[in-house]
Order: sequence, then structure tokens, then C-alpha cells
Amino acid sequence: MCGFCGFISHTAEFSNKINIIDCLQSMNNQLIHRGPDDAGYWVKKENGIALAHRRLAIVDLSTAGHQPMESSNQRYVIAFNGEIYNFQSLREKLNKTSTTTPHWRGHSDTEVILALIESCGLKSTLKQLVGMFAFALWDKQKKTLTLARDRMGEKPLYYGWQNSTFFFGSELKAFKPHPHWEGIIDRNALASYMRHNAVPAPYSIYQGIKKLSPGQWLTISKDDRIQKNYPVPQTYWSIEQVSKEAKSNPFTGTKEQAVEELDQLLRQSIEDQMLADVPLGAFLSGGVDSSTVVALMQDLSDQPVNTFSIGFHEDKYNEAHYAKDVAKHLKTQHTELYVTSQQARDVIPQLPHLYDEPFADSSQIPTYLVSVLARNKVTVSLSGDGGDELFCGYTRYQRGLDLWNKISRIPARKTLASIIRNLPSQTVDMPLLWADSLLTGAESPGSISLKLNLMADLIGSNNPVDVYSFMQSLWKQPEDVVFNADEPKTLFNQSDHLNTHFQPEIRDAFMYIDQHTYLPDDILTKVDRAAMGVSLETRVPLLDHRIVDFSWRLPTEIKTYNNQQKWPLRQVLYQYVPASMIERPKMGFGIPIGDWLRGELRPWAEELLEPQRLERESFFRPELIQKMWHEHLTRHRDWHHQLWVVLMFQQWLEAQ
Repeated sequence: MCGFCGFISHTAEFSNKINIIDCLQSMNNQLIHRGPDDAGYWVKKENGIALAHRRLAIVDLSTAGHQPMESSNQRYVIAFNGEIYNFQSLREKLNKTSTTTPHWRGHSDTEVILALIESCGLKSTLKQLVGMFAFALWDKQKKTLTLARDRMGEKPLYYGWQNSTFFFGSELKAFKPHPHWEGIIDRNALASYMRHNAVPAPYSIYQGIKKLSPGQWLTISKDDRIQKNYPVPQTYWSIEQVSKEAKSNPFTGTKEQAVEELDQLLRQSIEDQMLADVPLGAFLSGGVDSSTVVALMQDLSDQPVNTFSIGFHEDKYNEAHYAKDVAKHLKTQHTELYVTSQQARDVIPQLPHLYDEPFADSSQIPTYLVSVLARNKVTVSLSGDGGDELFCGYTRYQRGLDLWNKISRIPARKTLASIIRNLPSQTVDMPLLWADSLLTGAESPGSISLKLNLMADLIGSNNPVDVYSFMQSLWKQPEDVVFNADEPKTLFNQSDHLNTHFQPEIRDAFMYIDQHTYLPDDILTKVDRAAMGVSLETRVPLLDHRIVDFSWRLPTEIKTYNNQQKWPLRQVLYQYVPASMIERPKMGFGIPIGDWLRGELRPWAEELLEPQRLERESFFRPELIQKMWHEHLTRHRDWHHQLWVVLMFQQWLEAQ
């Protein structure tokens, strides 16, 4: 696990207007948390290319793993972030099949990537890699730069033009020391952030800077550099293609055979991901996903596995005692830490630096705290993320379906929606209690007309995917609260085709949306930035693409057999842990943000939400936010999710 950055400039500017090495070092120093063990630089002035790398040594701790690394034939130079779990088998394959025996300097996975590209080209290499990664590859012969990202989006990769310079790297903060950096906030992306809780790929919070989407690569040619083009990304793997192939090749075995195959796939993935030349452990919440990962790790290990949990003194947010019971049963080397509210709140000032962009999943705080705890003992930690999105684990999937079934039975609902939209604002409120929990967003709190417009949008939905997108939108109408914004297109507003593709099991469409948006943009971003902020590598074995492929082939009736979410995953786990330790309502990984905003965090929040300040900064409409803040303080409504997304932007803005 590492970090990298770099840039391409026109040769004249590159050579004469900036000190290349000083600039590159300043950029690279912004990533020291991602790689405290080593730093490397590679510059080719005549081609206007500069690469920098920070290394967190995990496999091959010697200098043979130093980056940027040149290929043995000297054609390619790579800066690589991630882990390739099948690199040893790929290396053996190259030794047997390559026309020229590779010259190995060490035993790092980076060398194997370069040798594969030499042997069979980029696209074939990407398809063969099993792991998480992002990399920048310079081709000396063609004078092109290629950027590539892993299938599920575990590792980040930003790129884009600022003035006459093309930037690329693991985090946005690496770009800021460069004199060509502008960093103008993209209001359209801000609107999307308000809906999604995070800025979704391919957008970033800055104009001109994009995220490479999962499963893609792009190449910057000489012409692109001259014309400052954004090349169209190419796709080597996609959930869309996997889901289509699954429909033509579904799993046809029994549910017991499904459990057996899943068990084998999980064991293979976890065994691969336990490879490290440094201490390794796992996060353990005591829930299904993390307990399954830890149970298999312990079964594959001849030593007690290091496990880590965070506890809270507030019972409704505390899962530590469940994790402790699981750890005791599995005989792991367990470490837990009960944190106070003050310790959790002390993390808040660090969030803008950790996340670079506005990011408003409040579980980022406990995720950071458990990463700090784990880093005291290990350098690598496995995580149980992904099980809900792959195996129908969220209750909202069934709720979305149930809500659509209610809406679709409303007589003449399109006409009713039109009538509601045209009602005068003085009209008496309608009985909206059945959908009240969904009508939270950009409406002015207490505003009847806007609440009714939201109601009209909901009952006027064209299909169940529209309903699910509405449910999952944090602010339902972000353009009403963000000044001068035109919300860009995402899967939330370009999803009509999903209703046809995923008939008759529409819950598959909901999982598809989450795998495209919520999983990479929120969950994986949260874990990567929190862990790498303390130089901890995280690995997510459930997101091995072979498990993702299998999950799509598996019928949803097996995933939810006997009305039990993640049924096959549970059956694997129950071979190692009694069901009585696991069967309980899902809690999530939350903290009492709503109460804190009314209490200890109130002065901080009021300063950031002060109307004159909002007016002066001119990103948000103060009157909407102030009414929401007042209703939250008086407990008329709980708006903490919507307020937190505003506050996280405000704090991020203040830190710029």
C-alpha cells in the first residue's frame, strides 16, 4: 500500500518555470502518511513527465521494491499503489511461458505487473490481476501515460488539467503545492455531494479534476497533451458486464452447494490476502461480515489472529461486547478500546485533511479510531466491507420494494402527482406520515409546498429504481440549497434501463446501484482514507472479483433464503461461530451525531452555519439551513444527516 503523484507539462514550462524536483518533492510529501517507509522520484525533462512515489513496505521490504520502478527492458516506468494477491502465481506463469526469461530484482508484485505488461500488454495484464490497485505507467517508447484502477474501486486515483499541467495521483492534496494548481470548487459536484454524502466518481470537488472510475484505464497521448484533452476511459471489467453474464450463466445448484462454493471462494481470497511480510490483523465488529472474515482467517492461521474493535459507552452505538464474544470463541488476540465522546469529537478537526474532499459519512470517525488502534500492533488489517452490497444485506432493499408496491397501487398516481405539484402553498398539509422518513432533504423544514412537491416526486416515480434512488438521496433537491448548481448525471438519474435488465428481481437493481455508487464512493473511500491516514493498509477480501462474480450468479432467493439477509454468508460463518452470537438487529457503525449537535458540538456547528457567513461564502441558501438547524435544536425533526453533510463541507472549506 502506497501513494503516488505526478504531472505532465509542456517541455518549455516544465524546464524553465518551476524547479521540478523541489515541486515534485513538495507534492510527494503530502502523501507521506500513505508511504512512510520510502520515497522515490523519476523525471524526464525532455518529455515533460514527473513521477513520485511514497512507499508503505508490505511485501519485499528490501530496496528491490523501490518505486517508481523501471521494467527490465527499460521501456516502462510505474508508480503503483495497492496489492496484487496472485502475483506469485503470475510470476511462476511468466517464468514458464515468457519468450524471454524475466530478470527479477526482488519479489515484489510491482515487478510482476511490469513483466506482465512487457509480455502481454496492458489490457491482458489488467484482466489477470487479482487485487486492489491504482497505478501510473509511462511508456518511454510511445511517450504516453496510462492510468488504471482496480475493479471495485478500493484504491483512489484522481486526474485532470489545471492550466497547462496534467495532474494525477492518489490524493488531491498532492496537487496543491504545484504552482499551476487552481483548485476552483465545482458547484455542480457540490450538489451531487449533497445527494450522495460524498462526491461520486467520475467527479471531484474541483473543476477540471476527475476520479478514474473502478475497472477503467485511460491513456494520455502526445496529442492529448498538446490539446489538453480528457481521453475517454476504457473499461476492462464492470459490474454491468458481470451482471449480464450472470443472467446467461446463473448458479443452478442447491442452496447447500452455494454455501460450499462461497466457502471455498472466501477461503481462497482470505488466504491470498493474508500474505504479508509485516504484522497483520483484522477489524472485528461482531457482525456477520467481519466475523466471517476473522473466522476464516483464524481457521487458516496457526497463530491467534490480531483483532480490533472500538466500543462506545452509549449502549445504542456499542457493538464491542458482541465482538469480544466472537473473538473469545475464535480465540483471537483481541484488542478493544472504549472511546469517550470527547475522543471521538477530537477527530473532527482532522477530517478535512484526511479526506481531501467533503465527505459526510459520520462513521468515518469510528473508522479512523479503530485504524489508530490497529496500527499500534499491525501494518495490515482485513475488513469485512462489501457483504451487504453483494448478498442483499441491507433492510432498505426490501423497504424499497415494499414502498414501490404501495406507490404503484395508487390510482391515477401520475395525475395525482401533477395535482399536488400545482397546489397553492397555502394548502393544508396532507397525511404524509407513511412516507415522512423519506421526505428529508432540501425542502425547507416545515414548508408545506416543498414537502408536497417531494411527495409528488415520490408517488410520480416511474419505477422501483426511481423510488430507491429517492430513498438513498440525502438531500432530495440539492439544487434548491446550493447556489448556481446544475447537478451532474449519476446512476441515480440515469437508471431507467436497470428496471428492464433486472426484472423480475428488482432488488438486484438496488444492489447494482450500491455497488456502483455507495460502495466505492462512500464505504471504500471512508476506509482507505481513515486507515491510510495512520499508514495502515486495509484489505477487503469479500470484494475479490471472483466473489463478486459468484454473488451475481447466485439467485436472490438464496441470498435471502427464509427471509434471512446474507443467508449463504451466514451459513459459512455458522460453521465456526454459533448463530446465537450473531443473530441480532443490524446496528451499523454510528455515533450520536444528532445529540452532539444539540450539545457539545453546538458552538462549533453554529459558527459554521452562521447565516452571514453562509451568505458571504455563497455556496448555500442560509434560510433553508437555518430553519433546519432550528428544528433540529428544538427536536421538532432530526436533521442530523442533512446538517452533517453541510457541516463537513463548511469545515472542509475553512481548511482550504
